[in-house]
Amino acid sequence: MKMNRRELLWTGFAAAACSTGNMRVFASSAKPVIRLGMASYSFHKFDMAHVIDFMHQLKCPYLNVKDVHLPMMPLSDVPHLAQQYRDAGIQLTDAGAIYFKADTDEDVRPKFEYLKAAGLKSFVGAPTHAVLPRVERFVKEYDIRMGLHNHGPSDVEWPSPYDVQKVIEKMDHRIGYCIDIGHTLRIGVDPVASIRMAGNRLYNVHVRDLTAADAKGGRTGVPMGDGVMPIREIFHALAEIQYPYFVDLELENHDDDPMPYCMKSFAYMRGLINEMGYSEG
Repeated sequence: MKMNRRELLWTGFAAAACSTGNMRVFASSAKPVIRLGMASYSFHKFDMAHVIDFMHQLKCPYLNVKDVHLPMMPLSDVPHLAQQYRDAGIQLTDAGAIYFKADTDEDVRPKFEYLKAAGLKSFVGAPTHAVLPRVERFVKEYDIRMGLHNHGPSDVEWPSPYDVQKVIEKMDHRIGYCIDIGHTLRIGVDPVASIRMAGNRLYNVHVRDLTAADAKGGRTGVPMGDGVMPIREIFHALAEIQYPYFVDLELENHDDDPMPYCMKSFAYMRGLINEMGYSEG
């Protein structure tokens, strides 16, 4: 039986993964999967009922939830609120970004108790350098992954994924990357190369498109496909590393009326996924 070029390519990826002990789960067709999700921060001016309605309109079941839509306190309310999303057919995939600025157990532990109460095994984190070793201890204790989020030119802690790399390489493997491709491009770093660098420690991806690949112009977000972001190459890189987690749309400057931009972004990304011969999963 002859195999086409894509089948040969993905058979090669599977063989390489087996040989390195880094096998990921493949669909029976060996078709790459790009799982589109939504960062609820894009809806931060709206309440939970609106978020659920927006997710249904987007036909997207995967939500990276911000604490404005799943409050941390009182802790006793968290399981019930999380279940409301699940009852509506929405899977909570991650929480965050969660910030850690105080290097004390009293500050860090309640945030892990929140994740546990919400039934989450992964979150997007933004600890300071000083707090990160303490967060690592709790990551081990609670067995919860953290994708460390880079925030671009204004971030004194983690501007680029490569700033994250310098620190986490020797840390527990449950501490990895949340690469925000917008902030990455704004600081003059190639998001495609960053994804390949992160490899199997890439635990979350935040996507947006930009009007320009620089710190100033890049503050203006536009729907996916309308700007300079190399999204096709980004999807290809995610397929290359067999990325099994979520690609979350996060729009920051359309907060009064986000849905037209979200709908256009999802239509573009779904069209591209189909055009590339991938699956949305």
